[in-house]
Amino acid sequence: MNSKTKIVFGTDGWRGLINEELNNQNIGRVAAAFALYLVKNTRSGKMVKVAIGYDGRQYSRKFAVLFSRVLASQNIEVFFSEQIIPTPLLSYYVRANYLDAGVMVTASHNPPEYNGIKFKASYGGPFLTEETHKVESYIDRELVQVSDKNIHQVDFTNIYFQQIEKMVDFYSIRKSGIKVLIDSMAGAGQQMLENILLKHHCPAETIFKFAESDFASRLPEPIEKNLTPLRDELIANGNYAMGIATDGDADRVGILMDNGEWLSAQETILYLSDFLINYKKLSGDIVKTSSVTDKLVELTNSTGRGLHNVQVGFKYICEKMITEDILFGAEESGGFGYKNHMPERDGLLSGLLMTEMLAVSGYSKLSEYVKVKRKEFGDTFYKRIDMEYHSPDRNDLLPELYGKNPDAINGEKVKSIQSFYSSRNVINGLKFTFRGNARWLLIRSSETEPLLRFYAEGNSNEDVDKLLNIGKDIITIK
Repeated sequence: MNSKTKIVFGTDGWRGLINEELNNQNIGRVAAAFALYLVKNTRSGKMVKVAIGYDGRQYSRKFAVLFSRVLASQNIEVFFSEQIIPTPLLSYYVRANYLDAGVMVTASHNPPEYNGIKFKASYGGPFLTEETHKVESYIDRELVQVSDKNIHQVDFTNIYFQQIEKMVDFYSIRKSGIKVLIDSMAGAGQQMLENILLKHHCPAETIFKFAESDFASRLPEPIEKNLTPLRDELIANGNYAMGIATDGDADRVGILMDNGEWLSAQETILYLSDFLINYKKLSGDIVKTSSVTDKLVELTNSTGRGLHNVQVGFKYICEKMITEDILFGAEESGGFGYKNHMPERDGLLSGLLMTEMLAVSGYSKLSEYVKVKRKEFGDTFYKRIDMEYHSPDRNDLLPELYGKNPDAINGEKVKSIQSFYSSRNVINGLKFTFRGNARWLLIRSSETEPLLRFYAEGNSNEDVDKLLNIGKDIITIK
């Protein structure tokens, strides 16, 4: 492998194929750049302190050890996880201990042949764009050196468990008698959710409770098509109130109802927002990525809360959470962050709060609760499609369309157009809001792949398909 293989960071760190891109040589290069970044951007006279964690993927621990040794060679104090952990534990450890940064070796929900690195800032959330660019600029500026000094192997779990005790009403869960089924997807979440619940005498069971490098031959993304084992067990048993799945590093969540039916991320977000605002009575606004349901508009308006729409990517949610009073931050892919916790995704806490939500509702099955909520909020109709687009003008399409400022598209009156900008300050997302309640179309162009993504929400499945076709027509007609 060429030592000068180009390393480019995405919206949430660096990911690549194991051996081809993620290998000792390139891990060393990234670690040396990160060390240089920390030394140059941390107050002089202070010893830099960093936490490092890893998931159960192939070579994750080995890469984490190498990363630690490179940082230690630059007189950086390293707190190294003594076991496989979910990303939220690493993030919270950084925040709670006032460390300068964190490093998580994981490729999150990507296929098992991938691995990667996530950087966490002192506030416990993802690095923002400008800081990531700084790290990238330091690659190959320093030789890679290693040392074992100033490395401490520590437990990250206790301080996280103590925090969860403050966030979740386990008494109400226990009192309700509901039992949940958990699918760790053979990821870093392992048996952690079950252990937390059992500690409080709340019945729970886990399938795929051991971390495996190939995720037990599944893709570790908690979406409907990947959760057949969880669905089958829910249906076969019949005694569970709901199913909770966490992704490869347990920072995202997916929910199945007791009958095996998928609860979309859109509905999960809507019901969690309602629970946090109207039951828990917590203060603060809601921030969501532009691809999340606009049914939240009516909820926030009726309760006097602000609603912030941001670019797709949790780091944009994080930016709002560290600068404004935000109660809940949510993205379409099942990553949710919470006030009084950290500006970061936490699939474990999300699963527990969904359990508490059901427990205090008076219903014993999630399907019963959702039936009532669908009457209250109406059904949610939403879809996303990806379209290959190989022409070289892909990243020019949306700026040109925005410049035309259409007031109607194919007969549909446009109420508003919201633009979203890439890290290069180029429009790579346009959201068109149409007449009616929660009717919109979002078009995004990928910076790295020959893809255009179309998202739509409407009043029926047919309405959603109509809006998606409008989006494709705009692009093909130009």
